Amino acid sequence: MLEIQDTLVSLDIFSQHFCCDLQSCRGICCIEGDAGAPVTPDEIAPIEEATETIWDELTPQARNVIKRQGIVYPDPSGEIVTSIVDGRECVFAQHDETGNCICLLDKAYREKRTKFQKPISCHLYPIRLKNIGERTAVNYDRWDICQPAQTLGCKLQLPIYQFLKEPLILRFGQTWWDECDTIYHELEKAGYI
Repeated sequence: MLEIQDTLVSLDIFSQHFCCDLQSCRGICCIEGDAGAPVTPDEIAPIEEATETIWDELTPQARNVIKRQGIVYPDPSGEIVTSIVDGRECVFAQHDETGNCICLLDKAYREKRTKFQKPISCHLYPIRLKNIGERTAVNYDRWDICQPAQTLGCKLQLPIYQFLKEPLILRFGQTWWDECDTIYHELEKAGYI
């Protein structure tokens, strides 16, 4: 782990490669798993507001889940996560005309219909954040369904921190990302990666 400002950063985000390959995975990360996407307390109100905009686009099953339990719930570990349909699919998931799973929150944001893009945990994936006292641990979460992204990332020689530049800057700021970039080049020059 490397210390960057008030974070502890796994070397994996520099040494491992990743680039989402939607054509191969079809957005399965929005469907698989045993809980929804982690949500921060500050994200709940903006998600609720965005949900009003996309309400008619949600599946009937998703609307029923939201009516019953809301847009979020505590998972077995107590973490607040997005609600899911039938124990699997995020309530904000939708299949497009090609069969790919897309996020309705992200779609509405890109169409400039909402101001909230999606939970930062989704935007940062495959990085997962964990609070450790006053610090935030920044770790690579390996998931076998992301093998196509690992393969494409290796082919492109795209380190995780570079693939996630936009959301990392959104979460930690430009100065933090610049420090990551400097560290990457130092590690590369020293032959560690």
